[in-house]
Amino acid sequence: MSTSTRCSGLSGDVLIHVYTGDGKGKTTAALGLALRASGHGRRILVIQFMKGKIDYGELASSKKLGTVEIIQFGRPDFVDLKNPSQEDRDLAREAFVFANEALHSEKYDMIILDEMNVALAAHLIPVEEVLELLRAIPENIELVLTGRWAPEKILAEADYVTEMREIKHPFKRGIVGRKGVEW
Repeated sequence: MSTSTRCSGLSGDVLIHVYTGDGKGKTTAALGLALRASGHGRRILVIQFMKGKIDYGELASSKKLGTVEIIQFGRPDFVDLKNPSQEDRDLAREAFVFANEALHSEKYDMIILDEMNVALAAHLIPVEEVLELLRAIPENIELVLTGRWAPEKILAEADYVTEMREIKHPFKRGIVGRKGVEW
């Protein structure tokens, strides 16, 4: 558990959630949390690292909710995690700066950093910078980080940690991602 002290938030404490692991459902779980918070009138910002595809289902849904804003920072192509391009690094840095500003804007009750853990694993953002951000969360913010490969230091700082574990997935039978289910 974290040794840092955080300010009061939505339900008394500012809490950090992490959804990680090799199974499906990390972004979906975070978006479910956003849906629940939206139902209580909370203002939610989802910052998608390394995602630039314009037809993700959550983009259309968020517009209907009115209290959920999704901003993408990424190319429509997959990032080569072993050799990310300078453009990928620049977009991740832009997303991180935007996230830091959003955290201190007093505009949002919940901020989701979608695929942040993958950005960390690909060394697009240094872990120490993210830890600084986590330790300086202002009042009234619930923060969620998603993505595979969450670093141990991030897990130690978090209050909720859920690991999605793949047991079976149709991709292994050659079934590609489907609109409305995987994206």
